[in-house]
Amino acid sequence: MKKVILVCTLAVFMFACKSTSATSTNTDRKAQVAIKGNWEISSVTYPGSQYIKVETFQLADSDCFVGSTWKFVSNNNKGTMALTKSNCAAFSSPITWFVNDKGQFVLKILDAGIKAKKVRDGYVLNLANQTESSFQLVDRIDVGGKMTDVVYQFQKVN
Repeated sequence: MKKVILVCTLAVFMFACKSTSATSTNTDRKAQVAIKGNWEISSVTYPGSQYIKVETFQLADSDCFVGSTWKFVSNNNKGTMALTKSNCAAFSSPITWFVNDKGQFVLKILDAGIKAKKVRDGYVLNLANQTESSFQLVDRIDVGGKMTDVVYQFQKVN
């Protein structure tokens, strides 16, 4: 009898202490539908950008993302992104994405032919200032021991 009570108590603690990750929350369908379509990053800003280089998504310098094109499909949470800026390495990839109910944008950059469930790494950014024609994704990075916001400004492309 004591073992049953112990097992039940442990089970309660395991479920009560379960952390909530960005990927285990519900989606914000309204925010996702508003992002549907073709977008371009018009600017990438952060304090000290004239002195500090930031490598975005472990792909390229953040400056290379200015002018990049993004396509978001909200009904299946897929899309594409492409870096096209001159003097930067060209890059194109399928993506999966969603907006959770905490206002976080969850992104996975996929390799061709690899399913999203096989990709373990992803990025969680905050969605901010969303309008019909623009929105921002805000990433938090550590610069010299101080947390800094990197703001990616998206503009709708017709």
